[in-house]
Amino acid sequence: MGPQGRRGEVLADLHTDFPERFEQRRELSGLAANGERRPLLLEEHWFHKGGVVLKFAGVDSISDAEQLAGWEVQISREQRAELEAGAAYVSELVGCEVWLGDGSELLGSVADVDFVGGAAPLLVVRSEEKPEYLVPYAEEFLKSVDFERRRIEMKLPEGLLELQSPLSSEEKQRQKLEADQARAAGEGKKRR
Repeated sequence: MGPQGRRGEVLADLHTDFPERFEQRRELSGLAANGERRPLLLEEHWFHKGGVVLKFAGVDSISDAEQLAGWEVQISREQRAELEAGAAYVSELVGCEVWLGDGSELLGSVADVDFVGGAAPLLVVRSEEKPEYLVPYAEEFLKSVDFERRRIEMKLPEGLLELQSPLSSEEKQRQKLEADQARAAGEGKKRR
């Protein structure tokens, strides 16, 4: 969220599939990056430039609104809309372990969910031993999901993770050699 108007309004990005629910929901919660929470009472809202402008009780000036910059607006679990089969809330996914194959290889834990581009959201999977991976949260790759056990089992297409792996020193050397050869071949053609 960030300041929007002179009366304490804030502009927030929409990360909901149910924006019409702002009509019924007045008691919201604010979450700061440091984990601080604050109750927020919604007085009014309107949609603007792909986001939503929110006016909260007690937030009546630009300086009041600036204090909410970077905060997330959240609802309680009880207020959540029922999702269709196979769909999940980001908060259900974050923290889950991602297991591959027959469930014996731990890829890492879901640190975030990225909704940029593509049909499926991308799970940002991190571990201490492996690089960060972006894994599509798509039904065709899911074997099982158990939110109570915080466990997601997936069968990914062969080669998907290798596409994201950092190059070994041998691969970097081979790429440099190929680039040098291509450059030399291109310069040879120019001289003719």
